[in-house]
Amino acid sequence: MSKAQTDGWQARARVGVVVPHADVGPESELQAMAPQDVFIHGSRLHFGAMRPGGEMDPKIPHSPVQAFTEPPLVDEATELLAAAPIDVIALGFTSSSYVLGPEGERKLFTRLAERTRGIPLVGTCAAAVEGLRALDATKLALVNPPWFDDELSAMGSWYFEAHGFDVVHHGACGLPSNQREITPEGLSAWIRSEVASHRPDAVLVAGNGIRAVGVISELESELGFTVLTANQVLLWHALHAAGAGAAAKDINAYGRLFGAVPTS
Repeated sequence: MSKAQTDGWQARARVGVVVPHADVGPESELQAMAPQDVFIHGSRLHFGAMRPGGEMDPKIPHSPVQAFTEPPLVDEATELLAAAPIDVIALGFTSSSYVLGPEGERKLFTRLAERTRGIPLVGTCAAAVEGLRALDATKLALVNPPWFDDELSAMGSWYFEAHGFDVVHHGACGLPSNQREITPEGLSAWIRSEVASHRPDAVLVAGNGIRAVGVISELESELGFTVLTANQVLLWHALHAAGAGAAAKDINAYGRLFGAVPTS
């Protein structure tokens, strides 16, 4: 009898992710990192700062960032994902948590949990907090996408300071404010030249829409400090929340985080 070909039905974990409607970055990076038997399932939600083709203004306005987490659309997107046989739901956006702050983010999770049928729910910034704690990192450099303005970047700094971290640097990276023009080479060079001198325990490349996971291992080996990215921390935390921590530990090409275990 011939052996059946792999057909995608047998999975250690299925991760549902809520993403901005015109952004393919989160799903692309999550699936690139995931083991072959971990699958990513997206639910799209309109984000007023993006236009067809993924185009954005050089600096995104704050009002659509705020609106992204307001009912009813995100609640409905979460509920639709939760209707599928998945193991965890991940919120694939960073800037809204900056605007909401830790307390507003907690209220968002509480509200959305009413729509998940008990399926675990994780978010990018909360996952970053867990990752930093798991790695005993206290001094943080925060590298934001070029489409974050100074005020939004400052909100991000405050968010992590409110969780007890020492933010030694924060700001938008000096790369083109266009998703398609950001390269691993450009991002690596920016971190080497503008961030490494601050001597952080960890760098977080924030923003789920910035191309980032390809720089992690090289920079960790070269610079010595931990490198985290938005989609990396989201997948790591999602797998552990789904009870698939062994799958997380099978990921060995995207940074030391995947060898760590959440502390809570």
